[in-house]
Parts: sequence; C-alpha cells; structure tokens
Amino acid sequence: MIKDLKRLIYRWVYQVMDPIKIISFVPRYIVYFSDWYKYSRIPKAEPIKIMDTYPCIFDKTETTSFDPHYFYQDIWAFKKIYESKINHHVDIGSRIDFVGFLTSITNVTFIDIRPLVTNLENLNSIKASILSLPFEDNSITSISCLHVAEHIGLGRYGDPLDSEGTYKACKELQRVLAKGGNLYFSLPVGKPKLCFNAHRIHSPQQILNYFNDLKLIEFSGVDDQGHFMSKVDISLFRESSYADGLFWFKK
Repeated sequence: MIKDLKRLIYRWVYQVMDPIKIISFVPRYIVYFSDWYKYSRIPKAEPIKIMDTYPCIFDKTETTSFDPHYFYQDIWAFKKIYESKINHHVDIGSRIDFVGFLTSITNVTFIDIRPLVTNLENLNSIKASILSLPFEDNSITSISCLHVAEHIGLGRYGDPLDSEGTYKACKELQRVLAKGGNLYFSLPVGKPKLCFNAHRIHSPQQILNYFNDLKLIEFSGVDDQGHFMSKVDISLFRESSYADGLFWFKK
C-alpha cells in the first residue's frame, strides 16, 4: 500500500518536476564540475566557455536504458511488415521513429489527429481520427496501430472524451482492414483498469472480443518484468499488471 501511494504521488508531482532528479542532482553536478576541471587540464583541450556549457548529468548509467514495450513491439511489427513485402502500409498513430524506419522498406500513410509535418520520402501524413478513418470498408491490406488504442477517449492527446474509445477504435480498424489483410496491434494488457488520463489496461480476451471478425495469427508480448515473449498463449498475460500485448490479426 505504501509503495502504491509513493507511485501515485510521483505520477502527480512528475508533471511539474521529477523528484528523483531533484534528489540526485547535487552529487551529479559535483561529478560534472570535476569532469570540467579534469578536461580543461588535458593537453590541447578546447576552451570551455560558460555560455556554451550544456550539462548532461543523468546520462552516466551502467547500462543503456530503454522502454521494453516500445523497443520490442517496434522490432516485432517492423520484421513482420518487412517479411510481408507489402508495397503500401498504413500506420495509425504509432511512434514516429517506427513510422520513419518503415519508409525505408515501403510506402507509408500515417494517420493521427496530430499530423506529422515532414518531407520524408515515401511518407504521406493525414490528419484524421482513429474513430473515423478516411478509408472504405475492407480497403487496407496492411495496418499497424501500436500502443495507441488504450489512449482513445481519455483526452490525453486532445481527442474527445469517450468511455468506449478503445472499443470503437478496434472496431474501426477491423472495418477498414481488407480481406486477407494484416493488422499488427498492441496495447497494455493484464488485469483491466483505467489509469486516467494516461491509458487503459485490457485483458487479452477483451481485445479478442473487440476484433471478433478477425483471426488471431500470433500473440506475443512483453511481460511485467520487461521480457519479450514470442508466440505465447494469451492466458500467460491474464494476471499481468502492465504488460504489452502484441496481436497479429488477419481478416
């Protein structure tokens, strides 16, 4: 209970300032100034001007940090899209790094209520809502929507409040997917709950019910400990707290 309370307080305070960084910044600045002094004494070292200093005091870590959900899901989806040899792919609101990498292997249409303004080759960005996609029924052969649907209807990204946002998003993706087409879909899975206004967590079975007209080809995931698990049974994630469910559907 105390641990959960600490997490709650941190989530609220973090929006204004990061308590962890505040607590640790003094010793890290001591290291920074020590490095500054040592560097300035190295032969042929460039002069260090105060106006050009740029402290990066939180990057000295023992390992390279990463977000397991996004890291593994992007690789998982990219590999499948690459292997499909599709010549046009539609992504709905996923990470822009993932979308950018996709343009190196195929033509991409990116849909989001916040359009991606860029002149990148092979990319067409369209402003639209996942609740009203600008496509005909059964018209899109290849679609990805990664870590997006859990946010719909919570207002976090400027979308209208809607208690059925995730459900409606899934139904819209199902509507536009072409017969024989592939949908690569992910969102947090485990014990269902709403974490307003960040995201919802759904049970894997809920997602299967939402996509009742599609066939599940593969379920993979990232568990609560950040471990990637390939081609597993959805029951393994039923009791998770905040896992990442990776669903490959086909119509």
